[in-house]
Amino acid sequence: MPIPTEFTVHQKSRTVDIAFDDGAAFVLPIELLRVYSPSAEVQGHGPGQEVLQLGKRNVVIDAVEPVGNYGIKPIFSDGHESGIYTWEYLYRLGRDQDGLWGAYMARLQAAGFKDDTGRDPIPEIPGLKKGGGGGCGSGSCGCN
Repeated sequence: MPIPTEFTVHQKSRTVDIAFDDGAAFVLPIELLRVYSPSAEVQGHGPGQEVLQLGKRNVVIDAVEPVGNYGIKPIFSDGHESGIYTWEYLYRLGRDQDGLWGAYMARLQAAGFKDDTGRDPIPEIPGLKKGGGGGCGSGSCGCN
């Protein structure tokens, strides 16, 4: 598996540049990283349990923590920080980003959002937990 040689977060453009030792290089929107977080909060605990992430258009990465020699844990501005992104997962996100982005847009439209309105920031509603977009529902994983 290729290993990253560069990882640069660009707050203004809300993108991440990532280059690998096999010569592959990708520019990933931070929004894509957030909506495809590998965490149980986003992915659920199995196929079909994914939680559609809403209002992530303006999310940025506040910090990045290394995880061993195999990945990173981004801290997102919406409070999400439970996803561990392995080098393999980041490579797949870069390689497959066009298809993943199309699938995300299709899921938004299937959920009733016109065009890409589901990407817009969600207004503050008193008493509503901000950040997630939903939890896994089991309560046993700490997602809730």
